[in-house]
Amino acid sequence: MTPIRALCTAVLLVGMSGQVLADAASHAANAERFLKLANADRLTVPVYAQVQQMFAQRFAQAQAPESKRAVLESYQAKANAALDRAVGWEKIKPDLIKLYTVSFTEQELRDLVAFYESPLGKKVIAKMPELTARSAQLTQEKLESAVPEVNKLLSDMSAELDPQAAKKK
Repeated sequence: MTPIRALCTAVLLVGMSGQVLADAASHAANAERFLKLANADRLTVPVYAQVQQMFAQRFAQAQAPESKRAVLESYQAKANAALDRAVGWEKIKPDLIKLYTVSFTEQELRDLVAFYESPLGKKVIAKMPELTARSAQLTQEKLESAVPEVNKLLSDMSAELDPQAAKKK
């Protein structure tokens, strides 16, 4: 390869890499914009609440006097700090951006942003937590009717696999 050709190739590659970096930055920015619209920064709120509840339950189980509430609050604050280090928004945001940029093209993310900025998209976001909770509740209620049958099947399978154990019962 001639020196001029090599120089032209190098310039072309540098120019293309700059475009790739710009495209990646734009793609990431669209993913972050979508995550913000989808309230992804609130994904871990239930985790924090559950941990706070665990500490409050332990406090109650210990039958600690109200005068020790500062101890509870101190440990809850320490637990929040530990959670912040593990799953705080600034900690998980880069991984979520990567997840979404791998899963969706930049155009798809732009389309998602446009939808979630629309009145219907805003309604979907507002209704989603309630719909998710109610869906889980409905599923749980329906699942409960299958539990006895599933338990019987497990018992039957165990008996078939180990007839000696079944006779001992």
